[in-house]
Amino acid sequence: MTGRLAIEDVRPLISGRAYPSKAVVGELIPISAQVWREGHDAISATLTVQGPASSHIAASPMKITMRQDPHNVDLVHAFFIPDVTGDWSFHVEAWSDPMKTWRHAVTTKIEAGQSVTELANDLEYGAQLFERAAAGLSENLQRSALLAVAKELRDETAPLRTRVAPGLSVEVTEILSENPLRLLVTSGDTHKVLVERRDALVNSWYELFPRSTGGWDDEGKPIHGTFDTTAAALDRVARMGFDTVYFPPIHPIGEVNRKGRNNTLTPERDDVGSPWAIGSAYGGHDATHPELGTVEDFQRLLAYAKSLNLEIALDLALQAAPDHPWAKTHEEFFTVLPDSTIAYAENPPKKYQDIYPLNFDNDRHAIYNEIYRVVKFWVDLGVRTFRVDNPHTKPADFWEWLIKKIHKTHPEVIFLAEAFTRPARLYGLAKIGFSQSYTYFTWKVSKHELKEFALEIARMADVSRPHLFVNTPDILHESLQYGGRAMFAIRATLAATMSPLWGMYSGFELYEGTAVAPGSEEYLDSEKYELKPRNFDVEDTLEPYITALNRIRRQCPALQQLRQIHFHHTANDQVLAYTKVDPVTGDAVLVVINLDPLNPQETTVELDMDKIGLPRNAAFTAHDLISDQQFPWAQSTYVRLDPTKDVAHILALPQVTGDALSSIRRREADDYRP
Repeated sequence: MTGRLAIEDVRPLISGRAYPSKAVVGELIPISAQVWREGHDAISATLTVQGPASSHIAASPMKITMRQDPHNVDLVHAFFIPDVTGDWSFHVEAWSDPMKTWRHAVTTKIEAGQSVTELANDLEYGAQLFERAAAGLSENLQRSALLAVAKELRDETAPLRTRVAPGLSVEVTEILSENPLRLLVTSGDTHKVLVERRDALVNSWYELFPRSTGGWDDEGKPIHGTFDTTAAALDRVARMGFDTVYFPPIHPIGEVNRKGRNNTLTPERDDVGSPWAIGSAYGGHDATHPELGTVEDFQRLLAYAKSLNLEIALDLALQAAPDHPWAKTHEEFFTVLPDSTIAYAENPPKKYQDIYPLNFDNDRHAIYNEIYRVVKFWVDLGVRTFRVDNPHTKPADFWEWLIKKIHKTHPEVIFLAEAFTRPARLYGLAKIGFSQSYTYFTWKVSKHELKEFALEIARMADVSRPHLFVNTPDILHESLQYGGRAMFAIRATLAATMSPLWGMYSGFELYEGTAVAPGSEEYLDSEKYELKPRNFDVEDTLEPYITALNRIRRQCPALQQLRQIHFHHTANDQVLAYTKVDPVTGDAVLVVINLDPLNPQETTVELDMDKIGLPRNAAFTAHDLISDQQFPWAQSTYVRLDPTKDVAHILALPQVTGDALSSIRRREADDYRP
């Protein structure tokens, strides 16, 4: 924007202000802008922030003086930390800063040796400025201090430097910083920020199938789980330190075209089918599978989970089995083929004969309202998080409508997009309302890939909150198939430290890694098509390490933020080193990880000391939060990691303060423009 003064490139800016940027309660939101004007007079800027009526800090407009960038005089920075959820807004005001202009002119002329006679006009103009600034103050002591400066500037009996000194004092400078004299004020456009609850950014997820929690009978045959047996399984999940437990669909499963084990088309009599083939004679999306229990049983499970500080996330899969009630009562929800049959789902060459996809263009009004009714049904029962299956295969305007409608009455509801898709669609879904997004993390394995991925998700923090799942029922990456036990620890460490959101699917802690066929990412004997009870009471398990990772995440604010990550040089391509610093507290963590699951790797870690607020020659002690060991550390430090013992160091560093922390709080000029 260009007015009397120029205000440009205000960030964050999402699609030309078409959508709000993202934030959560307690998150530091960096704001920047380019402000400039003609000539040599000084220009300054103010950030004005408006929060909801419930905010203690910004219910009335909060004004923050923006700081000039030390490397770019036209770039200004500020930040704010929202204290409540809701719709926030901000705008930048540029203004002529006559006090700064006067101070610069007077000090420059004095240093150049100009006389008091030559500076007569400057002294009188300065006195007038201080009187004008004093007139705008209500606090008597501050007003008196500025009037005293004006009086001193007019005292012709005093030496020149004595007359000027009070106007340059620290006390007066602080008064003017808090109460600046602003001329030619120019306001920029208003930008919106949607602030959600903290769980939208900081959370660890565990996925399990409730139907697999029933154990075995006396003959070793799996027993179908219930909501009651699921409650017992939640105790272990809570002990591992997870925040959310996610269930695949808990609805009745279709019997027509039901899939058998390993996705076969010839099911046996006792095959349970895929939970994503939703609907049968027992009901549809607003019903529970009869073998799991009733809706009332599920409500008891919700309450039990809450007592464990766990939140239950439900799967929202908008599709139907051939015997879903919709197929009889709402045939217009689907695509009817020329032969009068309903089209089943296909993603060539894959076929899903047990699923009918919805056609959102046949009867938009009816289908939108029916899905809203279903979602509201579960929200009214107490569900506050939904993992949405394949949202990129449904119209974007539908999701925007649905999420906004739910948020009108329940703004705390979180929607996670399971959208493994192109960037435009992935980020587009985030812009229109999804709180969290799946990512391509699972396929990022090399040092270069991981670095580029981590930098991208940090740059896009205003748009998208990336959820790093190490595995899913559909995704068993080849690294887990062939990397051995150490690879499971490596991937968990990367996911848990690169993003404040991470998750895993049950069985990961038992190193399950056998694919259905070479080159496939599908599990052998996939839980999607059969009951799969597990014995977790074994010695060879990753549970203690996963518990440690979740504990470390809780105690380190640096790992609870997404915006800041810095990679440090290591000559060995199998060793990755990065620091994360919390811009609010200055908490700092260094992660050094061996990406090779089979062999020890060694290297020298070269720290960019300015990024962690230390001088180049500093020596310090780093506390390994995994092993509880203390290590001497410096700018160049030798590291050796043996995957049979330790795949990584997660090191607590000295707290970052001062100019280094201020630098981290700034929005850098080369930030990605979403």
